[in-house]
Amino acid sequence: MNLLEQIKENAKKYNKRIVLPEGTEERTLKAADILIGEGIAQIILIGNPAEIKALAEKFDLKNIGKATIIDPANHEKKEAYADLLVELRKSKGMTKEQAMKLVLDPLYLATLMIKSGDADGEVAGAKNATGDVLRPALQIVKTLPGMSVVSGAFLLLTNKPEYGENGLIVCADCAVLPNPTAEELAQIAVATAGTARAIAKIEPRVAMLSFSTKGSAKNELVDKVVKATELAKQMAPDVMIDGEMQADAALVASVGASKAPGSPVAGKANVLIFPSLEVGNISYKLVQRIAGIEAVGPVLQGMAAPINDLSRGCSVSDIVNLVAITVNQAAAK
Repeated sequence: MNLLEQIKENAKKYNKRIVLPEGTEERTLKAADILIGEGIAQIILIGNPAEIKALAEKFDLKNIGKATIIDPANHEKKEAYADLLVELRKSKGMTKEQAMKLVLDPLYLATLMIKSGDADGEVAGAKNATGDVLRPALQIVKTLPGMSVVSGAFLLLTNKPEYGENGLIVCADCAVLPNPTAEELAQIAVATAGTARAIAKIEPRVAMLSFSTKGSAKNELVDKVVKATELAKQMAPDVMIDGEMQADAALVASVGASKAPGSPVAGKANVLIFPSLEVGNISYKLVQRIAGIEAVGPVLQGMAAPINDLSRGCSVSDIVNLVAITVNQAAAK
């Protein structure tokens, strides 16, 4: 059983409620049909019920009738959600009139459902930009205590068991924060260790990557990673974190022993933290395209509840996988 199969099997045990705000989008509906049929999650679809029913018939989807369907224009908690939004955003001048308009927006409605305890997680982005998905999430659900940043992790599934955790590597940030400070980089490291535990069920060994290993180069970019490493160790003393180190020192046992002798992480890292978004994004795309490594994600981390963003070019299976991951995050929370 591969990792994705394990994630789906784990999800079936938890029976979590995942809201899909793009409830009339074709791939989303097809994924919802599979998710319900396989028992991976309880599915909540946001959209016009008549339109969802017609689309289900058009696509010959047999399980959509078992989903909970929320009509943003007409549902019993509309007023209560608007009141909650006013309370959460009153310092920003939110009025009841503005809130009543925003609860018609499926992305705002989904996050209000999570905040109210009516859903356990959300997956969106098949037809909405990342900024539109994250905006209500950051305004309503917000970040975890001690976290000020949201980042995006990828699970790299290689066919090289000598690397990472039997071929699995978790890496970040590849999706959200362009140029993190040392403090933000430390938070990303701790959050990614949590993702490794929650989703991959592995004990993280975190390498803070740079173009230097243990002082082999001097530069302010290296200094940032050195500082981030110390901060991350303070934030999570129960996690194996080390750096700064080059990628080969992190992943290859012989190189790690040579460049960073005595390190608890060098040569056996299963979590890689990139120093900037450009490094992370370029790196995962290169190994995905050139080496044929399967890259699953991005998995958003740092939020107080699991809210994940899809690529607008996603497939039905991408949605199914990300919902299963979101269920595992919700269960770990």
